[in-house]
Amino acid sequence: MVQPTLRKNMNLLGSEKTELRPLSVGWRWARLGEVCEINPRRRNGLAYPDDRPTSFVPMAAVDERSGSVVRPETRSFAAVQRGYTYFEEGDILFAKITPCMQNGKHAIARNLLDGFGFGTTEFHVLRPSLEVLPEWLHYFVRQPGILQTATEYFTGTVGQRRLPQSYLEGLPLPLPPRGQQKRIVSILHEQMAVIERTRTATEAQLEAAKTLPAAYLREVFNSPEAKQWPIRSVSQVCETIDYGFTASADFSVAEPRFLRITDIQNGGVAWDRVPGCQIAPDEEAAHRLVDGDIVFARTGATTGKSFLVKNPPRAVFASYLIRLKPTQEVVSDYMYAFFQSDSYWKQIRQAARGGAQPNVNATLLGSIVLSVPPIEEQHQLVKRLSEQFSELQSLLKKLEGQLSAIQVLPASLLRSAFSGEL
Repeated sequence: MVQPTLRKNMNLLGSEKTELRPLSVGWRWARLGEVCEINPRRRNGLAYPDDRPTSFVPMAAVDERSGSVVRPETRSFAAVQRGYTYFEEGDILFAKITPCMQNGKHAIARNLLDGFGFGTTEFHVLRPSLEVLPEWLHYFVRQPGILQTATEYFTGTVGQRRLPQSYLEGLPLPLPPRGQQKRIVSILHEQMAVIERTRTATEAQLEAAKTLPAAYLREVFNSPEAKQWPIRSVSQVCETIDYGFTASADFSVAEPRFLRITDIQNGGVAWDRVPGCQIAPDEEAAHRLVDGDIVFARTGATTGKSFLVKNPPRAVFASYLIRLKPTQEVVSDYMYAFFQSDSYWKQIRQAARGGAQPNVNATLLGSIVLSVPPIEEQHQLVKRLSEQFSELQSLLKKLEGQLSAIQVLPASLLRSAFSGEL
């Protein structure tokens, strides 16, 4: 009769009704505990001088993406021989705590001093028998489906939850002959390397694309042409620079909306989630937001960040914001583009006050200077930037889609490998 732990684990690779799915000719099912030692005892007679260096692997040394030890340490034998997990060359180190287990903190112990080492007690150690290649076992336990299902077996209190050894012992492992294991592992190594190179290249492209907005803005505000434009202070090209209304947000009030710093996220505002406030008619008129207004965060982590108001509902702005109303000498979109540029942020960083809690006020903001070309040229520059940013958004969406597709490839490849399809 199949043990209860094994029966539940069978759901990873088959169903309750069929028990375990059929395997390719020559393959067989085996419990992990039958073909490897789990948390084996330390080798008898292991004794070295206290000052002798030995390999030590903390959890931080395991790279979850590659599944390898990338930052091993060397400690004295005296420092690690008690109270740490012992392992040998070719053993699999399997993180038993969450979230390290789910994140893939699992690796094969390789290149150890004297063929053994020590590590954190948060590892299970899997020592494969001669019937199983370490790489076969390592790839098997790294499958996302297995790691996800393993969370159902965690024991302990929140913050101290661990995967019990019994889960690993009962885990059903599809086992081909050793020669086939070598062939499939070789394919996995090759294909995983290709996937990783592709992922790294795509991530580099994505990071490079994210730098383009600043480059586009430099082309405008740091160009040779910009040096010929008249220099104006913000106060010279704004009708008003004023502070917001002081009140408490009230979600029971539908209108007017009460725009706060926290409502501005990723350059936008979800107006339907902005609370209202109680405000007298004359105060509302003085603080009413209209199309083309630009508001700034006065303080906190977002100090100096701005938002261009476009087609707002009936809304006013809160006291931790400053509002600018540009004159007809400057296009609001042009001015807002300047407020995203390096030229603006350099001035803000130099002028912002407050030490640990920097802030800006209306006077400081009014003293910021910018180049102001003729109004027709401003419109042309805004149009060019809009087209560039639109194309960039399409590129970012494409690269993010490619990266998402790449990230699921390892799991798909592993499923094929352990289904006998490679």
